[in-house]
Amino acid sequence: MVAAVGSVISSASSVTGMASSEQSDRFLKLLVAQMKNQDPLNPLDNAQVTTQMAQISTVAGIEKLNQTLQAFTQVQAFQAVGMVGHSVLVPGNVLTLVGGQTAAGLDLPTNVDDIEISIFDANGNPVRSFKLGPHEAGVVTFGWDGRDASGNPLPDGEYSYRVRAVAGGANVAVTSLAFGTVNSILMDRSGPSLSVDGIGLVELGQVREII
Repeated sequence: MVAAVGSVISSASSVTGMASSEQSDRFLKLLVAQMKNQDPLNPLDNAQVTTQMAQISTVAGIEKLNQTLQAFTQVQAFQAVGMVGHSVLVPGNVLTLVGGQTAAGLDLPTNVDDIEISIFDANGNPVRSFKLGPHEAGVVTFGWDGRDASGNPLPDGEYSYRVRAVAGGANVAVTSLAFGTVNSILMDRSGPSLSVDGIGLVELGQVREII
């Protein structure tokens, strides 16, 4: 006579290192053998069997989920690699002036009545400000011709900007966006991150636009 259901549970638990499909197959074979040879006067404990089967199903579900996440991460990695050398629009307030031209963007959570952009040099000194007028919610891009408030051209280099958006007389919190070139990809357990020139590491999901 085969031992009690506890031996089935113990045997199934001892194969946790196997793939979920192997665990399920072994458990079911042991369970069928136990049922065929059970003592009519001492039948299987249904509660224990049900619990063990639920555990086996949970392990199988977790493994399938992990496989799906791994596949998704691989897809993300391929997407990220394709961005190397491209310019992306990501959170940041950097303006890189090249040849008297630069651009940046904003992510507006709601419609606004007006937007004011203030630009600063590398030392934090204000050099220019201008308004963009009303805009609807979403990503808005803008350019700057590299000139100061008097119309004089400024040298190429790194600048920064601040934004003030207003709706119904109240300030609106806006996410500043900056353009930068993707230099490399960093992979970790959370997925791929982009190393963006002048900005630093940026998560793939933060990319608003690719050029």
